[in-house]
Amino acid sequence: MPWHLFMWYLVAMNVIACVLTVSDKRNARHGGRRVPERALFTIAAFGGAAGMYVTMRLVRHKTRYRRFMGGLPLIIILHGILVCAIASIESDKVEQLLGLLLDF
Repeated sequence: MPWHLFMWYLVAMNVIACVLTVSDKRNARHGGRRVPERALFTIAAFGGAAGMYVTMRLVRHKTRYRRFMGGLPLIIILHGILVCAIASIESDKVEQLLGLLLDF
């Protein structure tokens, strides 16, 4: 998979995670339909953990839930390990990955 497509995938997943988090916060305040925790963790596991964690801290949503405030950083660390493992398999891609990250 080309690295730029992977980066756009991560951007999309993090935007979705932010929107779901803000939506859940708004619905919690106004008595609307909540986003299931399983759905939040699924989006986080598929690449949206960083965006979700930052958004939860910013809007103060679910910050008292240890499973979120501990689980999301763990998922972020696991994502980092996975990216490093994939990059080491394709060592020539490491320079491309770093270049893309620095371009953002």
